Amino acid sequence: MVRLTIDLIAKSRNHFKKKRGLSLPQYLKTLTHLHFFSKSIDDIGDLSVCRNLTVLYLYDNQITHICNLGFASNLTHLYMQNNNITQIDNLSNLQKLSKLYLGGNRIAVVEGLETLCELQELHLENQRLAPGEKLLLDPMSLLSLAESLCVLNINNNNIDEIRDLTVLKELQHFSAADNRLDNMENPLFHTLNHQFLTLWEIHLRQR
Repeated sequence: MVRLTIDLIAKSRNHFKKKRGLSLPQYLKTLTHLHFFSKSIDDIGDLSVCRNLTVLYLYDNQITHICNLGFASNLTHLYMQNNNITQIDNLSNLQKLSKLYLGGNRIAVVEGLETLCELQELHLENQRLAPGEKLLLDPMSLLSLAESLCVLNINNNNIDEIRDLTVLKELQHFSAADNRLDNMENPLFHTLNHQFLTLWEIHLRQR
């Protein structure tokens, strides 16, 4: 079991080094980027002293829950792809978040995004779902992202319906390849082309 804590940061050669006479508490208060990917981390401890954190790299770990990030009100980029996360929660204080990477987890329902009004990129590809399960997108969360979301990746999630996505008025890059959107001649796709007036790039290749 590896928990991301202040002590772990202090022991990391890539982070705390006694430069310019900074003490550990002083250093942590100035820290903006935190790199702890591929470290077998399965839990996030109390990092609240890192109040100026803007970018957090936690991908390729074993994290099961998003927790203890409520302090990070300045966070703009969160990389947590390829973990074991089953639920999107505890993000309500991250109102400056613009990029969220959650691909390769175990998320079945996309929810808990109602306060992320500045979110521009949402990456949810390749969820490891139970047999017969598909990724569901909560309409309330989608509606809250209607004026901000520019990039959405939902590749390879057994999705068979994307009608609810038409609320995303600012979408520019949309990837929904390798799903179960069987009938590419369906009138829905023509509707999407008209609804997504800002769309520059779309990937809908199916299995």
